[in-house]
Amino acid sequence: MKHGKKRIAVIGLGLFGSSLARRLVRDAEVLVIDLDQGVINDIADEVHVALRTDARDYDNLAAAINDEFDEAVVCIGEQLEASILCVLHLQKLQVPRIHAKAINEDHGRILRTMGVHDVIFPETESAERLARLILNPNLVDFVELSDEVAVMEISPPGSFLGRTLLDLNLRQRFSVTVIASKDATGKTTVIPSMDTVVSAGMSLVVLGRTDAVAALRKLE
Repeated sequence: MKHGKKRIAVIGLGLFGSSLARRLVRDAEVLVIDLDQGVINDIADEVHVALRTDARDYDNLAAAINDEFDEAVVCIGEQLEASILCVLHLQKLQVPRIHAKAINEDHGRILRTMGVHDVIFPETESAERLARLILNPNLVDFVELSDEVAVMEISPPGSFLGRTLLDLNLRQRFSVTVIASKDATGKTTVIPSMDTVVSAGMSLVVLGRTDAVAALRKLE
């Protein structure tokens, strides 16, 4: 990575986009873009850069987003044409990872066909959950059972590969318990044996205190 914190562009500042930007800015450098000067003024003091510009125009986006950006989130789902044009422009700018909000299944299907990494349906996705996924690349899914206990599905970091669960000793090292594993085909094993070897394409579902789970997901 070219810089310390992730650099992320959030384009479109409706309720979802604004909530996402405010969550991301705790851990990343955030640029927000919207055509409405009023919403730009509302959030300008809370993010690193806030720009009023038309994301449908390639030159406008090219002037704002350079190769230092790691990811972009297109939250202008209410306008199908604008959403698609913005994604195309971001791809042309070679933004490494693009997420986009969809207003319905047809819109989502178009975005997936275009190669969008994550298609977001705000009716079922929360800005907090998406922020966690963006900020923690190893995180597949995360559920808080309470303020203190969480279940997390992770793609194991490289340091786990080729080692057994017994070798990793996650219960002792991180105070988490592996409650399931999924192999590369998607087959799920509940309470896998300790001689299970962690391999590429596998995911692990772990249960533990929220702070312990947070420490685990920071591993590389």
